[in-house]
Amino acid sequence: MAKKFFLILDSETTQDGKIADLGLVVCDKQGNIHYDVGLMVGDFYLNRDKHPLFFTADADPLWGKRGLGKRYSKYDAMIADGRRMVASVAAINRLLVKICLKYNPTLTAYNLAFDADKAANSGIDLSIFTSRFCLWYAAADKYIKRKDFRQFVLENHFFGNRTKHGNMSFQTKADVVAKFLLGSGFPDEPHTALEDARDYELPILLDVIKNRSPKEYMNCPAYNWKNVQVRDWFQPK
Repeated sequence: MAKKFFLILDSETTQDGKIADLGLVVCDKQGNIHYDVGLMVGDFYLNRDKHPLFFTADADPLWGKRGLGKRYSKYDAMIADGRRMVASVAAINRLLVKICLKYNPTLTAYNLAFDADKAANSGIDLSIFTSRFCLWYAAADKYIKRKDFRQFVLENHFFGNRTKHGNMSFQTKADVVAKFLLGSGFPDEPHTALEDARDYELPILLDVIKNRSPKEYMNCPAYNWKNVQVRDWFQPK
């Protein structure tokens, strides 16, 4: 039987919806990493006036506009010390073809629809990977009904903000699920593509596929915020 491989993809984007930072991790079902790479997409990352990194208008310490300089400095240091390579969209597409031919992997990402959309916006061709599933959908399907996961959420206050309509969800983002699996003391996601894919999403993938058939984890329903409402899962004592 042919060995089964997965390609975990993660991306960090620009303000206009292009990919600036791309992480690729090829692994097998046992978690062995056969190939990984972090790439700054030169077409966009190097054109900082036209394609600045994504930012918000508020004072968020990570995503606020005032933090752009720090984020650029971090990436520039990663390029300088070899943790990142700068590659064109054309070179990335050639690399993806090589990965497809060598490993024939199942593509996954934590919110695959988001990453696939940003890849399409950037001219990065993921259509060659015909086997694919959303890791977020599979994780949410597995964990939201588990009492130990909800207890973990409660103990660590992993809740979203209350909306104007009075709704509040508990979180199922990759950072939360990885900490559930690896321990609450595990560091926060750095929100850099390769590190997020390798250190956070890979452990989630391994747990999601454990003792489950591809039919189970590849055909999970889409995430629905209505299924993670605090009022439905957490009751006062």
